[in-house]
Amino acid sequence: MQKQPNPLIVALDFSEAEQAYHCARQLNGLVGMFKIGLELFCHSGPELVRKIAAECGPVFLDLKFHDIPNTVAGAVRAACLPGVAMLSVHISGGAAMLRRAVEAANEASQGKICTVGVTVLTSLNDDDLISLGFNGSTQAQVLRFVEMGLEAKLHGFICSAAEVAVVRAVAGKDKILVTPGIRAAGTDTADQKRTATARQAISDGANYIVVGRPITRAANPKQAAERILSEIG
Repeated sequence: MQKQPNPLIVALDFSEAEQAYHCARQLNGLVGMFKIGLELFCHSGPELVRKIAAECGPVFLDLKFHDIPNTVAGAVRAACLPGVAMLSVHISGGAAMLRRAVEAANEASQGKICTVGVTVLTSLNDDDLISLGFNGSTQAQVLRFVEMGLEAKLHGFICSAAEVAVVRAVAGKDKILVTPGIRAAGTDTADQKRTATARQAISDGANYIVVGRPITRAANPKQAAERILSEIG
């Protein structure tokens, strides 16, 4: 039986390269991927991506590309750096943009990099979507985006734990589901509104969970990561 990948992605939400690198070194061999987002990438760029990928483990480059199709295709090609296993785009960029992103990633990486689509940010809820002009519930909007992503042949989706079960039912068993907003039971949810525990997200169908501050700001990041992995079972 094929071994399942390590489901834990640690978000290196730092502004300084040395802080991110030090944390990644502490967690080397323990987690599935390291997520590098906008703040860290803008500060340290591709060089840090290469360094962490080479010395600590695969990278999820979470830059959430969203622009006209040609611009996104070029950005995705540039983002297909050695050691990048996954990258993200905003589904709200539209079908043409998504298709170009998938094509660019497949060509640049020979099919080795997964392109996943952001559905609705975990910082938003029903009221926020209404204020943005969307009709219906958060779940309904997530599913509309999933249908668009399926047509564009995205490799997977980023969705909150509140929607992961229904997204799994629609997307099927082969798509990758990444769930951010993971918190230990009873902890502060900070700026995210749709959160859950690691066990709940995996049980509902997530392939990967993204954890940031509960690990990276812990007194002992390695022990915090081990605790979350033990929670999954």
